[in-house]
Amino acid sequence: MHQLIVLGMLHALLVASPGAHADPTLWALLQKGGQVVLIRHAVTDPGVGDPPGFRLDDCRTQRNLSDAGRYEAQLLGTSFKEHRIPIARVLSSPWCRCLETARIAFGVEAQTDAALGNLFGRGENSEPQRTAFRRLVATAPKAGNLVLITHGSTTAAFTGINQGTAEMVVVTPEGGGNYKVAGRIPLTR
Repeated sequence: MHQLIVLGMLHALLVASPGAHADPTLWALLQKGGQVVLIRHAVTDPGVGDPPGFRLDDCRTQRNLSDAGRYEAQLLGTSFKEHRIPIARVLSSPWCRCLETARIAFGVEAQTDAALGNLFGRGENSEPQRTAFRRLVATAPKAGNLVLITHGSTTAAFTGINQGTAEMVVVTPEGGGNYKVAGRIPLTR
């Protein structure tokens, strides 16, 4: 029964065109470059947060991408290719689910940045991370777009948007440490 459910989900993902329902002006904005794209990692094994005692240096101790999540990451990469979105750099949270999303979607071993780490349940000790994150999103790349693979809780802390898995929030840097949310592109499954 479980295999039938997984096969049904994968079939539904296969027939969907990634990003098909996104606002075309957002894709055009990304094609010009100079944006920061906040992407929540793809779907994971069931659960919330990470198991007690998890370690960033050991993926076996974390909540990781499911098979459906690996497929979401593929759709994400396909979306960027089909829309010819230039990428300046890909940075990732050090959590394995974010690194794997980056590797599958963009074919790169993303550089990790602690500013992109999971803020879930860590709000009280996060001011240095929040400062570093604001620095990342407030500076426009000179060419292409900066892609940041992070967590829903982290994006929500800065934009107020609760993302779906593999969903993009496009942020326009405005200089002087400021930025504005241009919009969001859900991954069409």
